[in-house]
Amino acid sequence: MWQRIQTVFLVIAIISLVASIFLPIWAHIDEEGKKHVLYALHYTATEKDQPTTTYLPYSITAIFAIASATIAFIEIGKFKNRMLQMKLGALNSLFLVATIGTALYFASQMIKAHEGGTYGLGMWLPGIAVLCNLLSNRFIRKDEKLVRDSERLR
Repeated sequence: MWQRIQTVFLVIAIISLVASIFLPIWAHIDEEGKKHVLYALHYTATEKDQPTTTYLPYSITAIFAIASATIAFIEIGKFKNRMLQMKLGALNSLFLVATIGTALYFASQMIKAHEGGTYGLGMWLPGIAVLCNLLSNRFIRKDEKLVRDSERLR
């Protein structure tokens, strides 16, 4: 299992998705000194060391990230059934798009509301997960083609 490169790519995708939950997606400090930070799990506004945290609807991004990491974990365990792995990889791609889409949506709403801000590492880590998922799917297809070609030669 670990000797296959697609397992390594899927583990990297899982690590990046879990890390993206805890790292900020967007941050901004306004003129009044109020700090606004958007995470995948919540939005926090801190004014004079008094944080105000809002979980809904911002936690939808974390839900999609956790679902995608779970699918990638299940995909690692299905190494004997490459067709199922390919289907899970396609499903995982949909959840990864949903993760990035909701993060972009909420960050753009924050940028409009607070007139600025910077993207954090939590915005870019799901992109790494997308790349790793695509590469793992490619290597799974390559293994399946190799097995089919060797069966044809017999």
